[in-house]
Formats: sequence, structure tokens, C-alpha cells
Amino acid sequence: MSTYTWQKSSYSPEGGNCVNVAAAPDGTLRIRESDDPGVLLSLAPGQLGALLIAVKGGRLQVRAKG
Repeated sequence: MSTYTWQKSSYSPEGGNCVNVAAAPDGTLRIRESDDPGVLLSLAPGQLGALLIAVKGGRLQVRAKG
């Protein structure tokens, strides 16, 4: 797996529950939760925009872990 330069989202709170974002060499973006860094979401920049719009609009269902 490539080494990415991760940045913490400016919307992430202090002390946990952080979202990290990194740019991949192929132009896609990688997203991970700091509590589970081995699980990566890979998106094109336009897909990330659509995901953020859906989250902000409340159109996604949240499933509990476990």
C-alpha cells in the first residue's frame, strides 16, 4: 500500500472521531476514519463533492458499528 500524506479534516473535532483525507498519485482522494485507518474510501474529486452534498442534505443512513 502506498504511503499517503494524511490531513485531518477541519470539521473533525478534537480528541477523536476524525476524518483524514489524502491525495493519491492517480488523482483520486482517499478518506479514512482515524479510529479505523485500515479501511479506505477511494473517490474521484467529483464523487467526493457528491458525497458531501448527500451528507449535508441528510440523505444517507448511518449504521452503527458492531
